[in-house]
Parts: sequence; C-alpha cells; structure tokens
Amino acid sequence: MLERFTQAARDAVIGAQEAARDLRQSPIGTEHVLLAMLSATDGPIATAAALREKEVDARSFRAEILRRVGPGTAPADPLPDADAEDKAALKSIGIDLDAVRRAIEDTFGPGSLHLPRETPRRKGLFGRFYGSGHIPFSPRAKKVLELALREAIRLKHRFIAPEHLMLGMIRDDGGLAMQILAERGVDLTELGAEMARSLKSQAA
Repeated sequence: MLERFTQAARDAVIGAQEAARDLRQSPIGTEHVLLAMLSATDGPIATAAALREKEVDARSFRAEILRRVGPGTAPADPLPDADAEDKAALKSIGIDLDAVRRAIEDTFGPGSLHLPRETPRRKGLFGRFYGSGHIPFSPRAKKVLELALREAIRLKHRFIAPEHLMLGMIRDDGGLAMQILAERGVDLTELGAEMARSLKSQAA
C-alpha cells in the first residue's frame, strides 16, 4: 500500500510521527496525522474552505490536542536504529534511514544519534515500543490508512494523496481528529466534497 503514497501523503505519515514526538505522545493517532497535514500550509487540507471558515489551522489544532490530551511522556529519540523490516518498509515510501543518518552524522559528528536503549523492540513498521524511538500507530490510525486505500480504489485512483487520508478519517469519523473538527463546527460533508473535487482535478 505504501508505495502508492504521493510525496505529500508520505510527508503526512512522517509528519504524524514528528507531531506525536513533539507532543511526547504515543501512540500516533488520527489527530497527529491531521496536524501534520494542517502543517503543510499550501496543502489541500490546510487550504480547505470548510476548515478556514472555522479558523482551523495547525496552531489552533495543536492547542486543541494539548487541551484534550495534555503533553505526553514518550521519550524523544530523533532517529533510532531500525531493523531490516522497518528499513525496507520506510524505503518503500521513499525514506532512506541510512542516508538520513549519514547526513546528520556528517553535520553533528559520528555517533550523534546513538542513545542507550533500555526497552525491548518489537519488529514491524507499526509494532515497536516507543521506547525504541519509533512511535507506533494506534489501531484507529492504521484503520484510517486502510480506509484511505479503499477510497483510492473506490475512486479508481492509482495513488494515495492527503485527500484520501482525509476521506478515510471522515469515513471512520470516530477518531479524535474528527471529534475536534465536529465540535469546532466544521461541515464534514462539505470537507469531504472539497477533498473529492481536489482529487478529481489531480486525476484529470
């Protein structure tokens, strides 16, 4: 599935991990995925009229997450060691951890990313303890990724864009991201229609 992601959708997945780490929260939820998409100020989510109308932007959305959940206590390891399965999965969406690690160590010195590991690791892209540095996706966030794929298939698209992720969240509608939007008065039907129009223009 991940090989179908556009660069913007990959950025959303990576950004969700960074958002959760910044807030020191685990696991990664739908709220972190949406926060990452809102942070792309020129993206289709952040520029959606249904969100602008209710003044929903990355800053206000982040504040709402903190108000509801509070800051977490997950340790912040910026770039943990990864096992072969994780590296292969990340590489399939265009992320080469070894190249990133080399670039950081060229700048900050050898071993600058080395941190003692005190907790065991689980194998798999989504199945590791956050103590190893990788924050896992919640079951609901995983479901949204699956629903994004279903939306792409339904619309006969060979790619998965941020709009598909948004449609997946709307379709699931039980995650914190949609709860916040609904309580802010965002018209989710109109938001979904905006996403469909954006996708139609991309597929044309």
